[in-house]
Parts: sequence; structure tokens; C-alpha cells
Amino acid sequence: MDSHWTVWNTPILAAMSAPTKKPMNYSALWRMLSLARPYRARFIGTLILIIILAILGPLRPYLIYKMIDGPVNDGDMAGLSQWMSLILGLLVLEAILQFFQTYSANLLGQNIIRDMRVNLFRHMTGFKTQYFDRTPIGRIVTRAVSDIETVAQVFSSGILVIIGDLLRLIIVVSAMFYISWQMTLIVLVPIPILLFATRIFKNAIEKAFKKVRAQVSKLNTFVQEHIQGMSIVQVFSREQEEQRRFRTINAEHRKAHIDSVWAYSIFFPVVEILSATSIALLIWQILRVVGEPGENSSELFGKMLAFIMYIQMLYRPIRQLADRFNVLQMGIVGCERVFEVMDTEAKLNVIEHRTDIALKGDVDFNHVWLAYENEDYVLKDIDLKVKKGQNIAFVGSTGAGKSSIINLIGRFYEFQKGSITIDGVDIRRIDPQHLRKHIAVVQQDVFLYSASVYQNITLHDESISKEAVIAAAKEIGAHEFIMRLPEGYDFNVAERGRMLSVGQRQLISFLRAYVHQPDILILDEATSSIDSESEALIQRAQELITKGRTSFVIAHRLSTIQNADCIYVLDKGRIVEEGSHDALLEKDGRYKQLYELQFG
Repeated sequence: MDSHWTVWNTPILAAMSAPTKKPMNYSALWRMLSLARPYRARFIGTLILIIILAILGPLRPYLIYKMIDGPVNDGDMAGLSQWMSLILGLLVLEAILQFFQTYSANLLGQNIIRDMRVNLFRHMTGFKTQYFDRTPIGRIVTRAVSDIETVAQVFSSGILVIIGDLLRLIIVVSAMFYISWQMTLIVLVPIPILLFATRIFKNAIEKAFKKVRAQVSKLNTFVQEHIQGMSIVQVFSREQEEQRRFRTINAEHRKAHIDSVWAYSIFFPVVEILSATSIALLIWQILRVVGEPGENSSELFGKMLAFIMYIQMLYRPIRQLADRFNVLQMGIVGCERVFEVMDTEAKLNVIEHRTDIALKGDVDFNHVWLAYENEDYVLKDIDLKVKKGQNIAFVGSTGAGKSSIINLIGRFYEFQKGSITIDGVDIRRIDPQHLRKHIAVVQQDVFLYSASVYQNITLHDESISKEAVIAAAKEIGAHEFIMRLPEGYDFNVAERGRMLSVGQRQLISFLRAYVHQPDILILDEATSSIDSESEALIQRAQELITKGRTSFVIAHRLSTIQNADCIYVLDKGRIVEEGSHDALLEKDGRYKQLYELQFG
């Protein structure tokens, strides 16, 4: 199967959205090749196999020529058998080497992209949350999947194969000149036309692929958005309109593909015509010299067979070189995009990576300022002290800075001024992973993976047994509803937990936090989206898991925080009031305004 079909059916088209027609980035190419350093033995071995195959292929027509000129011409049947055995053995050897070369090249490519994905994922898990806020998820997924996939194509059907094809062309032309330079010059007459046609084809297919990639991106985006938002389409009865839009996008996608097929459908017949022209010129040259003094008919027949085979070996690599270079160029562009993420410095500022601290839960904010953009501060001079075991609540209107404060505790964002200490140690001196092992977060929008209830609770932590999960579920009050599920704790909750109600998902998140036994607990509006029936269970779960540990609660329902040890009221990034529920009501300030708005 021709190489262009390999490119056609890979995720390359979906991965690339930038034009490929630009000067080749040799520094990116060199960096990409350096990825093969851990597999240098396989790389060299594959290259050696390609070189051997480039030599063995052109050797076969030459042996056929010598066989006809020798044993066939002399009528030596014993010699003919030996020559045929030699050629057959060469064919078998070539087939075996071809298998190992193909397998080795693809294995090399897959090993490299496996390492790239692992390194990329490890690198991104250290990014600040701010990076993911600013970067579309689709772009990150494309970098980690489709763009990296193009690198495998470079090693399996790109640079190594290009080297083999070029070497084979040199050997084929050299063998043809060695056998007969007159025939070679005649046969090579159409080659300049082929090279010109190949250049035109290369430019045309680049433009076609660019259109295809753009349309694939549009199609993927449309389908993804509308599947996720299908309920909106149905609620507002927009099925017919969205179907019309989809037909338009799909038609453009089809047209882009047809344009690329059009380029191939013209180029391949041109190649076949030029190949046939070379063969016709060869036969004309043979017929012209037949019967001339000193010309041996058997030798001419042997030369003709050898040259016909050489013509096939000559035209096929030239025809495929355009595809090979497209694969190489797309691989480089994909690699550039991956390297751009790898070179992104979006990690936290960690002064030390201390892991020898047994955190207890004393948290101090010392005049902390936070800005997401330049000096547009969303937190201003936050100063508070929390003792181990205290239950702290933050209230305020939307945008007051409540979530920003608790995000700093787990080091999900980087603050610009001041300091935050836990048990007297600056959190910038604590290893982020070690710090987060002592913190659990229950969010308003609960995220559940497409996995079982048990796996969503433990997050694949093997140190948490199923018995411990069941015991905790009974304490929280979640065991009963879990057991009503078709498979109990092994029930798959589907993507984002859509098989569960909002209240059930929230109970799962409380249970997840509880079984990990954190020293610091963060509840980010964990009861704002649930019904009254679920609220009683959630309230019970909240009281249970906050008991005896430092807790930070962002509250939408003020009724859930009336027993907090201290309530901090935020407004425009500043703490404007603090105290107990009763004390704040007596102040007749911002907290009382919020309370009266909620309770009339």
C-alpha cells in the first residue's frame, strides 16, 4: 500500500492546524532525533537494515541479467538452477529483513512517543492551575495525543525511509550506468518531467492537507460541543438548525478531502505514464540495436529485463518522496508544538522540596497579595491566623476572592506578596506533592472519572482498602445509596459521574476526602447545588469530616456556617469583617446585609 494512505488515515490531519509550507526547522529536527538516544542501538540497527535492503533490492535485477547472459545463454541447466536458487534465497532474505526493518522502525517510533507522552504528562502535572485556566483543553489533548503521534510517523516512514530511498536511487542509477550507459541515458529522459510533476504535487498536497486539517478541526469542535450541550439543543428545539449547520461543515470537510484525492488522482497516472514512457524508450533502444554486429540477443534480453525492474525501482521512490517529506515536515511541526509545552515554565516557585514536615494544621496568612494578571490584585493584604482544628468560613459576594484564598493553601496559584506558613514553615519550602497529601478539597462542581464508585473514592490509592471505604461510607451516610446502585461500590458512574444525582456525587466527594484523612480540609461551596433532602446528609457529612481538623469553608448558604469558629467576610479582595456568626450580626455590617438578603 502506498505511503500516502498511511498518512491519510493517521491522526496527523486532525493534529495539525498550522501551515506546513515553511522552511524546515533543523534545530527541531535535531532535537527530535535526540529523542532516540535511549534507543540508539535500535535506531542504528534499523538504519543498517534499511541500508542493506537498499543494496539488496537493486542487486536482484543485476543477478537476473547475469543469469540470462550466462547460464541461460550457454544452456547450462545446472548453473541456471544455482542462479535461480541464489535469486530465490535473496528474495527470502529481503522479505525477512523487510519484516524486521518495518517492525523495528515502528517499535522505535512507538517507544519514543511513549516516552514523550510520559514526560509531557509529568511536566504538565507540575503546572500551576493558572496554565490550565488559560489554555483550552482541546489544545492540550492535541499536543499529548495527535501532535506526538506525528513523531512516530517520522521514525517509521519518515527520515529513515527517506535515507533508504535516496540510497536505493543512487545504487539503481549506478547499476544502470554500469550495465549500459547508453540505455540509462535513454531511460532517464522522462525523469526531469517526473521531478517537476513531483514538485507541483508536493505543493498541491500541502495546500490540500492544510484545508483538510482545518476542516477536521472544525468538525471535531462542532461535534464535541454539541454532544456535550445536546440538552440545550433539545430544550430549545434547535435540532433542525444545528443539523443544517452540521451538514454545511460536513460538506466542507468532504470537499477538502476530495481536493486532496484530486491531487493524487492526477499525480499517480502521470507517474505511470512517465514510467511507461521510460519502458517504451528502453524497448525502442533495444529494437534499434538488435542485429547490429557484436550485439548478443540473450544479453540484450537480460539487459531489458533488468532495466524494466530498475525503472520500477526508480519511479516508485521518487513518487513517494513527496509523501515522505510531508510526513517529515508534519512530524517536525508536531514536535515543535510539543516542545513548546515542554519548554513552558509554568511551575510553582519552590524554594525547597521539604518532605520531612509532619503537618498539623496551623495556617497563617501574612499580608498576602495575589494577582492573576500583572498587578490587577484579586487578594489584597490578607492577614489571618488559623489554629489546628479550627473551622473557618469565608463569605462574600461573587468575585470577592473567597476561592482565591483557599486555592493558595494548596499552592494551586502563586501569590506575589507576603507569605503563607503551615506550622511555621513557609509553604514555598514544602514539596507541593507532600503538602497536598495533607489537604483534601470538596468542590461545588464535583468531578468524577468514568470508573467505579470505589475507584473514584480511593483514586486508585492501594493503601485504602475496600473495608475502610465501606466503614467510612457508613459513617458519612453514603453506604445506603451506594448499595442501591446496580453493582454497589463497583458501579461505573460514567463520564463526570452522570449516572448519579448532584447530591450523590457530592456525598462521593465528601467520602473521598474523608478516607484520605487530611490534616487540612477545604470545602468550596460544597452544599450550594443540592436539594433539601440531600442537604441533611451533606450537613452531617460535613460535621463529621471537619471534626478535629483545620477546615476552611466557602459558604453560599449561610445556614451551614453559623457554628464556624470564625467567619471572614471578604469584599473586593479584602477582609472587611471577621468574627462569629452572632458577633457579625451585631455589627450591622456586610455580613448582616448578606444574611438579610438570604433570609429576608
